Amino acid sequence: MQKAVIRGNLVLDYAGNEALNTICSNLTFSGKNVRKIVVTSCEPNDGKSFVSIQTVVNMARRGKRVLLMDADLRLSVLNAHYDIQLSGPGFGLAHLLSGQCTVDDVLYETNIQNVYYIPIGTDVQAPLSLIATPDFDHLVKVLGESFDMVIIDAPPVGLVIDAAEIAKSCDGVMLVLEYNKTHRRALQAAKEQMEVTGTPILGCVLNKVTMDRLSTKKYYSYGGHYGRYGKYGKYGRYGRYERYERSADKKETDAGRESR
Repeated sequence: MQKAVIRGNLVLDYAGNEALNTICSNLTFSGKNVRKIVVTSCEPNDGKSFVSIQTVVNMARRGKRVLLMDADLRLSVLNAHYDIQLSGPGFGLAHLLSGQCTVDDVLYETNIQNVYYIPIGTDVQAPLSLIATPDFDHLVKVLGESFDMVIIDAPPVGLVIDAAEIAKSCDGVMLVLEYNKTHRRALQAAKEQMEVTGTPILGCVLNKVTMDRLSTKKYYSYGGHYGRYGKYGKYGRYGRYERYERSADKKETDAGRESR
């Protein structure tokens, strides 16, 4: 098996640990058949990759054998943000789904006990041609039988359809939202898109909350000290929710005029 060394900072403060403990405890209460979970967000920069890797680490500490799959084939951040060093030729999910290697070539044992990793391998311009296939569905099914839990980091559902396609192969969806940023219409659209897949939404992670709004001065911020997600701004070339919001607002205005 290939080796992967995660050199990035995964240490959380007290509030962060408590937040992740709550998330993981709720996941364990979802049922023993909920083992394949896709993590996505409404928009870029909400912190879904951070939530993914921290969930994996927390579950591993509970004695679970856990796999983290990087399925953000358009714009992955895991390797860069957490300084993940791969042994061998660096094969990943894209190589596997395109028939260039085997599962053994893309499955990495990490330096964190009970944590395994499948990287993307390389960015792909047309990832749906690889993801929306029986091969991907079969892969996720096999991995779900081999590990106690499989966490799949997917692109934001509000910008591209990849997460919805991935969700079809999973047992549940975890949606990451940024506090005081995610637009209500964007959340509703993401919820509806996930519901179309037939995969249940297990819950939402409200991220980047400042606790001074809740009578304390300090709280845990997923996107601050522990990682920046500015690179996701490049998702704009696939479409932006701001356009949807303006369009929706215009429709409401037009409807109001017509009712008069």
